[in-house]
Amino acid sequence: MRTIDEINEKINNKKAVVWTIEELKSRVAENGISQTAKQVDIITTGTFEPMEASGAMINLGHTDPPIKIRRCWLDGVPAYSGFGAVDLYLGASQISESAEAEENRSASPQPLRGGGHVIEDLIAGKPVHLKATGFVTDCYPRSSFETTISRDRINQFYLYNPRNLYQNFIVGVNGGDRTLYTYLGPLQPRLANAVYSNTGALSPLLNDPDLRLIGIGTRIFLGGGIGYIAWEGTQHFPLQKRLPNRTPIGPAATVALIGDAKQMNAKWVRGCYFRNYGPSLMLGVGVALPVLGEEVVAACAVKDEELVAPVVDFSIPRRVRPTFGLVSYAQLKTGRIVIEGKSIRVAPLASIYLSRCVALELKEWIEEGKFTLSEPVAKLPTDRAFLPQDAWGGQMALE
Repeated sequence: MRTIDEINEKINNKKAVVWTIEELKSRVAENGISQTAKQVDIITTGTFEPMEASGAMINLGHTDPPIKIRRCWLDGVPAYSGFGAVDLYLGASQISESAEAEENRSASPQPLRGGGHVIEDLIAGKPVHLKATGFVTDCYPRSSFETTISRDRINQFYLYNPRNLYQNFIVGVNGGDRTLYTYLGPLQPRLANAVYSNTGALSPLLNDPDLRLIGIGTRIFLGGGIGYIAWEGTQHFPLQKRLPNRTPIGPAATVALIGDAKQMNAKWVRGCYFRNYGPSLMLGVGVALPVLGEEVVAACAVKDEELVAPVVDFSIPRRVRPTFGLVSYAQLKTGRIVIEGKSIRVAPLASIYLSRCVALELKEWIEEGKFTLSEPVAKLPTDRAFLPQDAWGGQMALE
């Protein structure tokens, strides 16, 4: 029906018809797939959720005399410096060493400051303290350096996130007898609560289940700026079991994302902390799906009733944990699910409201001609298996 070039021409002329994913689903319910596909050019999706496999690349610029940084801290948070004299990578879940020591001494744990908080502050234009020690060489004679940096006093500053946008995820519960502090937040004992992470029918990749519309080079909304899909994400697992509608029944595809942090907005990049687990990063990501044919609308018409996630018991400390079966996102979004005859309160880790706001803001960008679509330069792989890691595996294999 359409090509991306044709859609971009309509965007440039401000004639493109853009609907958010919720608007699309509503129109399909009223008019059917065929009629709806004739009316819309682009569907915007979005999410705002914790994505701890994120981080920032930073180039400080050379000092005088020059320094070859080998250890570095940004507001007390260690940054990796092992690949260039003044290049750093700051992981979102890296913990401030001073805050970690303070928490270990405190009877009442306080929120830990981490890499996500520093990234947020830099994007917001706030000052950040830098301390570095160097490896002295003839080229780089300086042994230490200390200063204050900000977004405008560094060179390159971009997010490079190895794993974002899980296509689906799990529901966490705790069948044990003590509270567990997890990457989903606190799970109360004896199945007292449940937490889910994915936004279900709003989720970008659940509306493109076979990754036909996105790929390497796809332009996206990232943290309030423009970003791109750089590669498959770590733990990318497209071979996950799927329902007849092609949506996965658990964690599946992921993507690696990249974007200029100097263009981003701290509203959409927020440091956060999970008690007794550690820091992370709340991140807004939006994906625009081009309506190239009816099959695109058919895939995007999927409902929460038609999407499921596994309910996983975190009280079993193993890589493969027992489950209580699958539950639909429609059930999750009611606020309660039933496990073994017991009604359990359930809450989302992602913000449903802010996920809608991401999709809406991306829609407005496109309508204003500020955002055009890009053709992927390569498809994301669809044949990746998920390989576990076991202790002494190499030695056992040799024996």
